[in-house]
Amino acid sequence: MTEQTFQFEQIHIEVARNASDDFNLFHDKHKWLQITHNPFKGPIVLGFQLNTLIEYQMRLYREAHQEDKIIADRGLRFSNYQITFVNALRPRQEMTLDIKKTLIATIPELTLTNRVAIKSQGKTILLGYKKETKTPLFLANTDLSGLPDLNALADDSIVPGTDFFLKRKWMHNGNVKNFLSGSLAEQSAYFDELAHIASYPEVFPCCLTSGALLEKAQLEHHDFKANPMVYTSHDISVDRCLVQRLKNNDKLHILVKQLPESKDNTLNHTDILLRTYECYGVLEDREILFRIKLNLVPLEEIVRNLSAKPQS
Repeated sequence: MTEQTFQFEQIHIEVARNASDDFNLFHDKHKWLQITHNPFKGPIVLGFQLNTLIEYQMRLYREAHQEDKIIADRGLRFSNYQITFVNALRPRQEMTLDIKKTLIATIPELTLTNRVAIKSQGKTILLGYKKETKTPLFLANTDLSGLPDLNALADDSIVPGTDFFLKRKWMHNGNVKNFLSGSLAEQSAYFDELAHIASYPEVFPCCLTSGALLEKAQLEHHDFKANPMVYTSHDISVDRCLVQRLKNNDKLHILVKQLPESKDNTLNHTDILLRTYECYGVLEDREILFRIKLNLVPLEEIVRNLSAKPQS
């Protein structure tokens, strides 16, 4: 088990949100005040910032325990993050990241699993797992081969014959470095111009999904001030072999599909309906870089649920 202490500053949030084009008001040092009934009393850290911190610390953990060699030798090409967000984290709020000892399973397939937790001021910020597998844990059966040529479609459009919203992005080394630094990860572990090293992290391409969701909502005339949404979970599978091939100016198609809301899909057995999205990062040659299933809920529903609970 390893436990380390960290602290984000507001500048880390600014750098990360600018690098990922995330204009959510929750992270803005001025506009957070414009959010109706905002309980957080200030800007909050991005969920994908926390995921990236976990990625980097897990990388160090794997290297220290020589588990990176197992991953390479056994062809565990998929990196999976199963994250549940419990509370928000503010800048200048000391937090601890706890990584539990690796569990190795062989049935149904070889899997390396670590439980992770972030806590601050006596509260749990997030709980989850980091898992290494041969096949993706999430949205593994998705077949996108029938889609039209995404390169020929307009940005910010619906893919014809589907429910997918398309957002087109390009990889830029500068944005990646900034997001790493904003996430308290050491950028020199990934980039060294003098040594001609440019190794992309796993989570950065995934973080661009937030901006795609925001642009989709904006085109649908969503009111970000009156009806803000917050993440409750991220389930992410990333193809690390494809990540290793990423380079500056590579094109990435982000596909986002909202699933119908259902009374069978609620937050922690409450009556709060989850808004579930399936998201994919597709490279120019149609290969799937990442698969994400994420859940959001309206902030007002969480506030209402909390206020309805009896006070101890």
